[in-house]
Amino acid sequence: MKFGILVNEGPYQHQASDTAYQFVKAALDQGHEIVRVFFYHDGVNNGTRLTTPPQDDRNIVNRWSELAKEHELDMVVCVAAAQRRGIVDADEAKRHGKDADNIADGFRISGLGQLIEAGIKADRMMIFGD
Repeated sequence: MKFGILVNEGPYQHQASDTAYQFVKAALDQGHEIVRVFFYHDGVNNGTRLTTPPQDDRNIVNRWSELAKEHELDMVVCVAAAQRRGIVDADEAKRHGKDADNIADGFRISGLGQLIEAGIKADRMMIFGD
């Protein structure tokens, strides 16, 4: 089965990101395909490389980055939601006159069309968070 994944909550404000990660990992382990993981609303906070949890806490951003690398996942952060929350890649930083970027490895910034496309290509769209 092909799944599209929508994550609407940040990595530490809500259980949604953890649950989405566990779902994606289990689906991949069972041989399913993940069309795309799209991070929207506060979910874009999963895509900042500046997240630094305490050593005894899970690093959700790194978990997503490692999973993306291992399985060549397409992980998209919504551009509008990201800009509102100060998350930019090198291109967006340059375009807006910022002196640095903070997008985590394995994530890319794009628009809502990527969410629509994932919904069209997937057999099921799974939504995590409000």
